[in-house]
Amino acid sequence: MTVPIYQVDAFADRRFAGNPAAVVLLDAYPADGTLQDIAAENNLAETAFIVPDGEEYRLRWFTPAVEVPLCGHATLASAAVVLERLSPERKKVVFHTASGALTVERIEGGYRMDFPVRRTSRRELPGLKDILGVEPVEVAWDSRNFIAQLASATEVRTLAPDLAAIAKLDSAGLIVTARGDQGFDFVSRYFAPGHGIPEDPVTGSAHCSLAHYWSERLGKTSFRAFQASPRGGVVLCRLEGERVALEGSCVFYLEGKITF
Repeated sequence: MTVPIYQVDAFADRRFAGNPAAVVLLDAYPADGTLQDIAAENNLAETAFIVPDGEEYRLRWFTPAVEVPLCGHATLASAAVVLERLSPERKKVVFHTASGALTVERIEGGYRMDFPVRRTSRRELPGLKDILGVEPVEVAWDSRNFIAQLASATEVRTLAPDLAAIAKLDSAGLIVTARGDQGFDFVSRYFAPGHGIPEDPVTGSAHCSLAHYWSERLGKTSFRAFQASPRGGVVLCRLEGERVALEGSCVFYLEGKITF
C-alpha cells in the first residue's frame, strides 16, 4: 500500500526549528503493529495518522515506541496538512482522538488548538535532585508527567539530566520549567526517554499542564512560553476553564509517499 506522508516543523516559523512531526494520510487504520512500525521507521518524536471521517478526521499519535493519548505538535502539523494541502478553503478542522474532539482553526500567522486542561498538584519525588543535577524548587504531577520547577530559566536551559534515570520513573515523562526570561512568562523542557523520546523539541500537550501550573503561581491565564530545547519553539497558551488554547505556526519540510 502506498499513501501520502508529510513532514512538518510545528511550533516554528522557519525550517529546522520547532518540533518535526510526520503526518500520514490513510483511508482506514491498518493493524496497530503496522502503525507502530511506520512510526519507528520515521524515527520522529511523533507520527500522526489521520483518516477522513465525513467532514472531520480521526487522529492517532505514535512515538517510535508507543501510542500516546495526546500530542500537541503532531495535531498542529495534522491541521496544517488538512488546511494547507487537503482543503485549503477551510478555516478549521475537527479531529476525533483518544482525548476527545480537538478543534484547530486558522488564525493570522498560524493556528489555534483547543485542548483539554491537565490540572496539576504538588507531589513528592525523592531523588529528583540526583536525576536533574540541581535542586528543584517544587515538584508537581499532572496525571501523566512529573513537573519540576527550577530556580531560574538559566537552569532549565543548561540542564543535562540523567535520561536513563528519567526512563525508570513511573510517569510518561518529566517536564522541567521555571519563570521565564527574554520576554517569556515561563520556559520549559520535556524529557520522555521511556517513550522513545530523549528530549522532545516542543511539546504542546505539556503546555496543557504548564498553563494550569503557572496560572496558579503567576495569577494570570495567558502566557507566552518558550520550550528551550536545542531546536526551540514558542507556544502561546491561554487557560480557559477546563480547556487550553494553544497557538503556533508550521512550516512544511517534506511531502511524498510511503509504502508498507
